[in-house]
Amino acid sequence: MMGWLLLLAIALVTVLVLWRTGYPRKLWTIPATALMLGAAGYAWQGSPGLAGHPVAAEAQAGQLDPDLVALREAIFGKFGTNAWSYAMAADRMTLSGKPDLAIAVWQGAVRKMPNDVALWSGYGLALAEHDGNQVSPASRFAFERAMTLWPQHPGPPFFYGLALIREGKYAEARTFWLKAVQLTSEKASYRGELVLRLFLLDRLLAAKAGQAGPQPAPTPAKP
Repeated sequence: MMGWLLLLAIALVTVLVLWRTGYPRKLWTIPATALMLGAAGYAWQGSPGLAGHPVAAEAQAGQLDPDLVALREAIFGKFGTNAWSYAMAADRMTLSGKPDLAIAVWQGAVRKMPNDVALWSGYGLALAEHDGNQVSPASRFAFERAMTLWPQHPGPPFFYGLALIREGKYAEARTFWLKAVQLTSEKASYRGELVLRLFLLDRLLAAKAGQAGPQPAPTPAKP
């Protein structure tokens, strides 16, 4: 129930901010679509109406977010790039329900081309997904390696932030998403997508802060 209330609060805050900032009404469908996708994702993955219970892992076909795939290709390149070639191979393994082979694809890629920032970013995200959307030390190492190789590229901090969001570490993720936006050229085709995602993340953080309410002042120690 609390999850649905939070989603409702985010929607209301988003509408208010769009109205107060004069965001063009004809573009309101963009954040509206993002909110609907978020609600659908919560309903599908969060199972808000069911009690928690352990489940056994099953080998089944995986799923890919086509919007995220398109964004990945816009950031790192598409046809003919190393990132695109290895990502397509790893995606096929994921869709076939073989996440271990998807990891093997990325691992082989970074071994073959250890200085490719896109491959390390893909490897880091794949490791986090494989570990139940937890940023493991191996996943963190891959992202940090990518950011070290190309500190001015927005891709690594964006996908690192995405992995942290999936883990529920929203405040920590914002640091990386803000960095990604700052590193993105004004002329980049995907800049608007990164700005929108950061905007929605800020609204989520604001809603969570409001839900927490004011904290009581600490009781002074007795002399």
